[in-house]
Amino acid sequence: MPHHDLVIIGSGSGNSLLTPELEGLDVAIVEKGTFGGTCLNVGCIPTKMFVLPADRAVDAADSHRLGVTFTTPTVDWPAIRDRVFGRIDPISDGGEEYREGQEHVTLYRTRARFVGERRLALDTGEEVTADRVVVAAGSRAVGLPLDHLREADPDRGIHTSDTVMRMGSLPRRMLVVGGGFVACEMAHVFDGLGVEVVQVQRSPRLLMAEEEHISQRYSEIACARYDVRLESTVTALEPAGDGWRATLLGPDGEDVLDTETVLLAVGRRPNDDLLDVWNAGIETHPDGRVVVDAQQRTTAEGVWALGDISSPWQLKHVANHEARIVAHNLAVDLGRVDGPPRSNDLGPVPHAVFGHPQVASFGPTTAELEHDGTPYVSYTQKVGDVAYGWALEDETGLLTVHASPDGRILAAHMVGTQASSIIQPLIQAASLGQTVQEVARGQYWIHPALAEVVENALLGLPLDG
Repeated sequence: MPHHDLVIIGSGSGNSLLTPELEGLDVAIVEKGTFGGTCLNVGCIPTKMFVLPADRAVDAADSHRLGVTFTTPTVDWPAIRDRVFGRIDPISDGGEEYREGQEHVTLYRTRARFVGERRLALDTGEEVTADRVVVAAGSRAVGLPLDHLREADPDRGIHTSDTVMRMGSLPRRMLVVGGGFVACEMAHVFDGLGVEVVQVQRSPRLLMAEEEHISQRYSEIACARYDVRLESTVTALEPAGDGWRATLLGPDGEDVLDTETVLLAVGRRPNDDLLDVWNAGIETHPDGRVVVDAQQRTTAEGVWALGDISSPWQLKHVANHEARIVAHNLAVDLGRVDGPPRSNDLGPVPHAVFGHPQVASFGPTTAELEHDGTPYVSYTQKVGDVAYGWALEDETGLLTVHASPDGRILAAHMVGTQASSIIQPLIQAASLGQTVQEVARGQYWIHPALAEVVENALLGLPLDG
């Protein structure tokens, strides 16, 4: 039975924790799927590479408001797809080849499940043990409890985000089921590239986890672009010709929709169940996430966890930060570095939705602040009311900032052009403890750059004194 100093389950962010401080350990990496994990292969990176050409197409269609008119763009789907994966696939292959070539690393290209404390059974039939284990096995897309929608079937046109980006050709129509960030980003991509998109969302707005007026504004923009069915559900899906016939139940009753392709984007669940983590004494939350403490330790001795399998955020930048925490704490545990272990206390966690326009946020929403009884003040700045907003002819962008009455930045929520970048100064300020006044008046703001949206939002806050 092979024994290793360290076993890492998952080749995404878990692969990055092999720092110089851990040099020379006998390490095993267990990976059944594509090497490199979700973000590289089917998540953050390829999706945003598809978002960009869709952005270009939507901007071109909208540019008549600036006095410029383009002909309808020609979309070469194979060229778009192959540009994306022509860059990504070699990175995955190269990462796998690099690890396989390292003297002290063993790569098991199979599935593993716990059968005891730090003891794993592989699908190959052998078992391995380790002094320490890091569980970084991620999450997976889920389906619906309906015939034909329980899981992906790409050969028949039923996709999740794992498969939809590798389609051989663009369908004429796509039914997107879901209203979260994956559904909204993919609906934007395929509508932008000329597919007739119908998006079905059971709630009254898209992006329900966002600040309510940001969610409402994004929903209004999406509804003006393509067919969005709010407060609606898919109740049945049946084969019809070369595609599918979906039955939708909405506020006005039942409707029937024919579609070539269905994208299931209704959520993801941690992969704890695929690993039988309970056999190792690893506790989980009711939603399946592995329980970890502030140092990313699980409830089992010598086992750490990071990323989607344990985090409520399901964000790559969070998983990368957690990998750095685990790498340091492993080195401390091994006596390779001095000092105490590190805790995961970086501060507010930001996220973004790369739709059109973008949505970005960190910190509590208005509803959460009021629920918790937190004193706060707010100000909402329209993008169209700053000079660069005039240039953009922006009619929809908003930035809302929440602060304590004495000027501590608590949260920011934005929908608008490049929101994911515009909000970053506020993330930094909140993380470093800067006050509203320090950020607004303690530096120059380039005029007439779009960042003046941030400056004006801060100056608009009705602070005490």
